[in-house]
Amino acid sequence: MALEYINPEGMHQNPVFSQGIVVPSGARILHVGGQNAVDAEGVIVGKGDIGKQTEQALANMLMVIDAAGGKLENLIKVTLVIQQGIDIRPGFAEWLKVWGPRLNPPTVTALMVVGLANPDYLIEIEAQVLLS
Repeated sequence: MALEYINPEGMHQNPVFSQGIVVPSGARILHVGGQNAVDAEGVIVGKGDIGKQTEQALANMLMVIDAAGGKLENLIKVTLVIQQGIDIRPGFAEWLKVWGPRLNPPTVTALMVVGLANPDYLIEIEAQVLLS
């Protein structure tokens, strides 16, 4: 099943996100719950470091996608929930390392919030992925 990427002329064209994506009828979609910077032992990785926390949260997201038989290039939507006042640029740098030179990026929404479930969390990432 193929995703249809919508990036109309006259809108900002950005290599890190798509403006819209049409999911084919009957598709199986994996909803990845909010992933944060917790390792397998429940320890927060990178306290105070948005880059390290994003790296761990993305690794956790990828583990869930892999466990479901999904592929990174079939991401439909990524939502970034970021603690207010944090410079997200080191986090975006980690995202670019993971996404690489692939075409057709997912849609992306970033939200700044007063706090997350644990005061040491700087970012939480959730995603939707088309499964084949």
